[in-house]
Amino acid sequence: MGDSSDTFFFSGSVPAKLDEKNRFVLPQSMRYGLVEGGKLEFTLALGLGGCLAIYRKSDIEKIVEKFRAKQHVGRYQKFFTLFFSTLHHLTCDKLGRVVLPGVLKKAVKIDKSLIIAGVMNRIEIWPQEKYEENLAQFLGDSKDVSLLEELAEEAYSLLQESPEKASQPCEVV
Repeated sequence: MGDSSDTFFFSGSVPAKLDEKNRFVLPQSMRYGLVEGGKLEFTLALGLGGCLAIYRKSDIEKIVEKFRAKQHVGRYQKFFTLFFSTLHHLTCDKLGRVVLPGVLKKAVKIDKSLIIAGVMNRIEIWPQEKYEENLAQFLGDSKDVSLLEELAEEAYSLLQESPEKASQPCEVV
């Protein structure tokens, strides 16, 4: 993607269904965002909060480099084992279908229906019920709306940080 890879981000969400072979169709616009060096290759990993995450090849390489620096820290060993043993390097077939590995399907409890959500540098794959539950929590009752407002205010305050502070590496996963 060249120079534009620093400004590209994933966004939007679409429902999808698993077929009998545990495949789902990745939207074309998201597939284009995964192409680097003329190749459509990406990594599917466990995400946070009960989802899976698809990372571009260059982004997973950055994550691995940061984790490598901490590979001998005992407190991270169990996480590293689970994270790396469940990473799957994948691509799409000609119809844009991705095979969802059984271990990941089971880990996040995806049945047939899922939501594919673009979230900055990754694509999240959610069980539809969990995604809708999370959405309802924030949009449903007034107590949770105040939480959403608080989180939104905090997130937007990041835009006001100085460039030096904003460019500090953030924690991943």
